Amino acid sequence: MTVDVFGGFTSRAARFLTIALVAVVLAGCSLFGPSKVKDEPIIPAQTLYQKALDDMDRQYYATAIKSLQQLDRQHPRDPLTEKSKLMQVFANYRANKLDDAILAADRYLAVYPNGKDAPYVMYLKANSYFAQIKDITRDQQLSADAIDTYRLLISNYPKSDYAEDAREKLLVAYDQLAGKEMSVGRYYLGNGQYTAAINRFRVVVETWQTSTHIEEALYRLTEAYLLLGLTNEAMTSAAVLGHNYPNSSWYQKAFALLGKQGLAPTVNSGSWMAGLRK
Repeated sequence: MTVDVFGGFTSRAARFLTIALVAVVLAGCSLFGPSKVKDEPIIPAQTLYQKALDDMDRQYYATAIKSLQQLDRQHPRDPLTEKSKLMQVFANYRANKLDDAILAADRYLAVYPNGKDAPYVMYLKANSYFAQIKDITRDQQLSADAIDTYRLLISNYPKSDYAEDAREKLLVAYDQLAGKEMSVGRYYLGNGQYTAAINRFRVVVETWQTSTHIEEALYRLTEAYLLLGLTNEAMTSAAVLGHNYPNSSWYQKAFALLGKQGLAPTVNSGSWMAGLRK
């Protein structure tokens, strides 16, 4: 019978090595002691809130936000928590951390949808979108988000101190979206994609009638319809433009454009634009 002396020795050595490693680990634990998570000292809610206000007075918004967040963690049921969440919106907004301001506003409105400061929080949220609106060549999702939030503010709190300013900013946001449609429409028109261009200009005429682009949109419709040979629609576009904006330079151009083909502005009662005359 053959005995595997080395195999047995190797197996025993492995077991001894494992036991030794475990002993070292245990010894290390006992040597250095168990790890401890440092407890956060509990600070009174009023102290944290006042510290945050003092920091905001000095425009130390980052440290103010940390104090307010600590207040939320340590005193979730304290009456100051509502003010804390409000001031987090304000501090982030003033620090130009606009995405954080939007998130803070959402947190406040989720917990206090009917809070007395809800109109102001909604206003700051809308302003945070509005402040990020880019030029008309960029994606206009921020404009759409600002519009939705301003509309919600005006609908829910029409007599609030912020509704009037919201209405004014809405006009600017409308102009951004209308301007985007006009930019794309001009591109299609210049590339001979007349139907696609008309669709863009129609959005401006039907949806953004208070925008500064409405006169040009009606002229571009006149132009595009003529290029497609749709003379009735072209004459109606020019007629609506002339009726609503008789002194517009765009109307003079539309009138001249029709005149080159022996046509004149006339409203076709069957046109989708017939009802757009003010």
